Amino acid sequence: QLQASGGGLVQAGGFLRLSCAASGRPSGDYAVGWFRQTPGNDRSFVAAIWMSTAFTYYANSVKGRFTISRDNAKNTVSLQMNSLKPEDTAVYYCATTTVSISMNPRQYNYWGQGTQVTVSS
Repeated sequence: QLQASGGGLVQAGGFLRLSCAASGRPSGDYAVGWFRQTPGNDRSFVAAIWMSTAFTYYANSVKGRFTISRDNAKNTVSLQMNSLKPEDTAVYYCATTTVSISMNPRQYNYWGQGTQVTVSS
């Protein structure tokens, strides 16, 4: 089970730190990805991290502004979001996959409930 937290309201240029806590973990190695969704749109990939190697991958739209990291001991993955823009406003979800890091949400098996991020201009 995944629990996403840390969302909120912030002004443009500000920052937020999202956290994804897992109760239990998939057997074997896995990746945790962050996705975001706005009303009427599909979930879009933000960033992902492979838990054993800390290999990371980012969407071009967030590269250089967002940083994903993991704490294996605590089973948590964080998403540090800096220099936030109004277009970052969305519900953010974390999810896990045992296949490989992918930008395709269909590759992810388990999803958290989402946390709202709102960036005002």
